[in-house]
Formats: sequence, C-alpha cells, structure tokens
Amino acid sequence: MSNFLKSMYARKQAAHKAVQEKNPNRVLGGLKGHGADHYSILGEDGMDRQVPTRAYVQGLEEKIRKLEERISEQDKRIRKLSS
Repeated sequence: MSNFLKSMYARKQAAHKAVQEKNPNRVLGGLKGHGADHYSILGEDGMDRQVPTRAYVQGLEEKIRKLEERISEQDKRIRKLSS
C-alpha cells in the first residue's frame, strides 16, 4: 500500500514530454473562426512560410475585379470627353 502511495504522490521528474500533435484541419478551422488572413507552415527545410487563407485570396481577387471595372469605366468616360 505504501508503495502505491509513494508512486502516486512522490515527486518525480517527467521521463518524457508529451508530444501533442494538432490536427491541421482543426487548427485552420480555428484560424478561420478567428478571422486570421494567413497561417504559418514550417517547411522541411526549416523555413517558416506564411500561407494566405483561401477566403483572404478570394477577397483580394474580388477587390481587384472591382478596381478593374472602375478603371474601365473611367477610361470610357475619358475617351468620351476627349472626343
């Protein structure tokens, strides 16, 4: 009985650290909920790479489309006024 109590309550050094591997899908889901526009990936070469999220890239593409439409409208107005 005392051996059981010793093993239960005695101070011990941690023999090994628990390696907690996170599910990348859950991590990305958390980033999406948080509203982050990128996430970091550690490559095999040891370089930290920041990857934009799909929603962020689609938002940028939408902004570019709107700006291109405005530019084309402005060009049409300028041609109309200059002629």
